[in-house]
Amino acid sequence: MPVSCCKCDNNAVLKRPRSGEALCRQCFFSVFENEIHQTIVSNKLFAAGEKVAIAASGGKDSTVLAHVMKTLNERHNYGLELLLLSVDEGITGYRDDSLETVKRNQQQYELPLKIVSYEELYGWTMDKIVQQIGLKNNCTFCGVFRRQALDRGAMLLGVAKIVTGHNADDIAETVLMNILRGDIARLQRCTAITTGSEGAIPRSKPFKYTYEKEIVMYAYFKKLDYFSTECIYSPNAYRGHARAYLKDLESIRPTTIIDIIHSGDSLSVKGDVKLPVQGKCARCGYISSQELCKACILLEGLNRGLPRLGIGKATATNLQVHIAKHEREKQEQSEESYAACSGPCSCRTKESRKENKKVELDF
Repeated sequence: MPVSCCKCDNNAVLKRPRSGEALCRQCFFSVFENEIHQTIVSNKLFAAGEKVAIAASGGKDSTVLAHVMKTLNERHNYGLELLLLSVDEGITGYRDDSLETVKRNQQQYELPLKIVSYEELYGWTMDKIVQQIGLKNNCTFCGVFRRQALDRGAMLLGVAKIVTGHNADDIAETVLMNILRGDIARLQRCTAITTGSEGAIPRSKPFKYTYEKEIVMYAYFKKLDYFSTECIYSPNAYRGHARAYLKDLESIRPTTIIDIIHSGDSLSVKGDVKLPVQGKCARCGYISSQELCKACILLEGLNRGLPRLGIGKATATNLQVHIAKHEREKQEQSEESYAACSGPCSCRTKESRKENKKVELDF
């Protein structure tokens, strides 16, 4: 027997994951869009006349975000100038295909599009990075570079804010990950609906309280054009384990996701706990709690053929020590090769060798 919509007499087509409400298609659209509107208004995410960049990857979250932001902007007269901003990480067979979806979204929503690439910003693509680092820590590079690339693209566009498609599931996963890693600094701010106000371009999350399942259903019933393939380099990502654990909890208690977010919102740090102080990178000027930002440290390792130097809690000081050690080892190997050479070659003489070579880094 068909189940009736809890808001009208039509037949329901879905049951909301969080509340269990049965809704017809039109009532679901209305509830979904109105909840996001209330999130935007109650948290004062935007001001009239602002230029706002929508982080667009071509996936379900960013596609639904672009559709809903355009719809609400026109319906409620937000007065925003919306643009699409995409990052090309250089992943053959994944990002090149998803960017085609973004380009179609640009035509469908009639919004300007800006694409920035890792190759033009850093001189590396993720394909090249994976060749150097393998599949174990590649997500570290991509996450760091992507965050900075979005900011750089936003600066080029002159926007006031960036909106991302991070949903309730993503935020709950991040809370769990930060707890498991003991990362107090990130745990303190990971549930904030707006971040980056301390010098970087602010980022807002209109989907903070929106379940991933409902985003998928909205995209399906609206027949939106989105790219659904997972990144080919992320099968071993740490987030995947947190996601699997969260899904298990949700199957037992449907409100788990929102409960975790509310718990994250309520967390406070003792006054005597020392937290990182935000400053600026000495090399590129990007926000950083260290002398060098994480992106510059990772790039230094890549460019010197030492990609693993930036993995973990690397600083400019220990990076310099590691590079100096690597240079000494190379010199010792060269000395050994010279000593073993008995030929009359004149490619290198003892007189021309530089003793006690000093490694100088531009820090």
